[in-house]
Formats: sequence, C-alpha cells, structure tokens
Amino acid sequence: MDAEPAPVDPADNASADEEIGQAQRAEVFTLAQLAERVHGKVAGDPGTLISGLGSLETAQPGEISHLSSPTYRRYLRTTRASAVILNEEDAAAWAGVALVVSNPYLAFARISQLFARRPSVTPGIDPAARIAPDAVVEESACISAGVIVGPGSRVGARVRLFGNVVIGENCTLAEDVVLMPNVVLYTDVRIGARTVVHSGAVIGADGFGYAPDEQMQLEAIAQVGGVSIGADVSVGACTSIDRGAIGDTVIEDGVKIDNQVQIGHNCHIGAHSVVCGCVGIVGSTRLGRHCVLAGGVGIGGDGPIEICDHVVVSGMTHVSSSIDEPGVYSGGVIHNDSHSWKKNALRFQKLDELSRRVKALEKQLEEGAEGEGF
Repeated sequence: MDAEPAPVDPADNASADEEIGQAQRAEVFTLAQLAERVHGKVAGDPGTLISGLGSLETAQPGEISHLSSPTYRRYLRTTRASAVILNEEDAAAWAGVALVVSNPYLAFARISQLFARRPSVTPGIDPAARIAPDAVVEESACISAGVIVGPGSRVGARVRLFGNVVIGENCTLAEDVVLMPNVVLYTDVRIGARTVVHSGAVIGADGFGYAPDEQMQLEAIAQVGGVSIGADVSVGACTSIDRGAIGDTVIEDGVKIDNQVQIGHNCHIGAHSVVCGCVGIVGSTRLGRHCVLAGGVGIGGDGPIEICDHVVVSGMTHVSSSIDEPGVYSGGVIHNDSHSWKKNALRFQKLDELSRRVKALEKQLEEGAEGEGF
C-alpha cells in the first residue's frame, strides 16, 4: 500500500484553480492542469485533453483512468483511456500518456471532484420555505421549497438546503453545509463546515433508552443531549444518529458514514474513521480515529465498548467487547455451499461436548503416563 501523502492545503491548489478557469466550467482540462492540481508529473503530451473519467476496462478516448490495484493491471494493455494515473513502477512499463504520482487512488479522488455532478439549488430563500422569525440565515445560503428552519437555529454562509429539509430548534449549520432532500434534524444539532448529509438521514432522534417499572412496563428515559457533527463529514442516505441521553453524541471531523447506518445515543466516533453500510453501533460506544467498520458490522455487548485508533473490523463481524490494540479484526462464518454449511453448523452445536471429550482423553493419557513412570 502506498504511504499516505502529507495533507494538501486547499490554498496550494489556488494557482491551479485560477489557471483552470474557463476549462473547469466546461469540464475539459489539459493533463498539465490536472498534474498541477495533484502535484504529479506528466509522461507524454501535457496538452492531452481530458473531459471525463473511466475505468481501465471501459474508458474511452478523452477520459482519464487510474491503476491503484494490481488486480486491474491486465487492463492496462488494452485500455482506450487518453491518460492513466500511475505510480513510478507501473509508469515504467506503460508506453501511453500517464500522470505519475505516488498514490494513484488519492490523485484520482481529487481529480474526480472536478467532474462531480452537483445538484443545483436556487440562491436565496424560496417563498415556499418556512423560516422561524428568530432563526438566522446568511444571505448567501440557498433554501429550497418545503424547507423548515426552526426557532433559534442558525444557517451559515453558502449552506444549501434542498427540498423538504426540516431543521428543528436551536440547530447550527456552519458554512458550506449541504443537506439533501428530506433530511431531518431534531433539536440541538450542530453540524460543522462542508459536511454533507444525504437524503432521508435523521439526526437527533431520541436514543433508545427505557427503564422497567415495578410492573415491568417500560418507561422512557428522557434524551436531553444533542448531536455534534464536525467538519468535512459525510452522512449517508437513511442513516440515523441518535441524540445523547445527557451529553452529546459526537461525530468528529472527517468521518465518512455510509447509507443505512445506526449510531446510538452518546456514541463518540473519532476523526477520519469510516463506517460502512448497515453498521449498527450500540449507545455509548467510543470508536477511535482512523478506524474502519466494514459493511454489516455490529457493535454491542456487556458494558460500554471502546475501540482504539487504527482498528479495521471486517464485514459482518460482531464486536461484543472493547478492542485496545490496533489491527484487523474479523468474525462470523465464511460462506460455503449450503449442504456443507448445514453439516458444519450441526457439528458446531456439539463443540462443547467435543471439547469435554478431548479434555477427558488428555487426562486419561496423563494418568496413564504417570502410571508407567514417565
């Protein structure tokens, strides 16, 4: 794996952005312009025009592709891409036009932003929006039809709120936040700069807390905390982030959350961690920084769970206790053909019995060895 490059200050790209100018609006760039943006070097014609993105297998002339995994190296011989983003080693074996960088995947990600199709929203406040009298909305914000902004809430500069977004009381949206259609924020939600929340997400609903009374009927525990989300976070479609029971549920800067994720009350997700689709995290879990929870991971067990920095949990794993050492953790059962899986599942039910028999046999062998004077 390529070493992680040093962070790039957005200001470093200012000159490149100015040079791109009209080309960016037309979504056509020279390879030299792209190279400056990602601090790479061009092998071949720097005036090669790029108007789109493509995979090595399917790219057409005018598109740029990338090779970031040996799995796809076989397509390098036959690709029709006008240029390919490569590292030094692969570029040495490539006769075509290349953009040479240390980390092709990261360079491709940064270039892809130039071709992103971002939905538009009309500047200003649509007449069909409802803004509370004491809410504060910056003039540069874009508020679509059907949006509701509750009392005491603040909407920062250049925020974009798409149709039917609902913002409850005392919420704060920093500059350049984007809420896609039908996002709902309950009360006391704070969202940092440049964060994007996708459609159907619900942030700040009550955490799942109940106490049984004397008749074993469940009484709700009031959820009086809020939700604090940092800058540059992405929250996927139909994801739910519950409000805290007392303090806030916290999502730190740079966290990326996929679709259909459930994050319980008072969880704390460390900066730049990745939470993939269909993950469920029980309340009060603390996830460290730069962690990855792959698809379908479940976190919940006895007592609050803490996971340290730099932990990767593979798909469908159930984490039932804390993890205090960085590394890759896996669980679950690997798939097999149905007939074999069923036989093994039945044998698994007898695992405890088998373990007892093995221990008994070991004891008999030890006693026999002692009797023979060994």
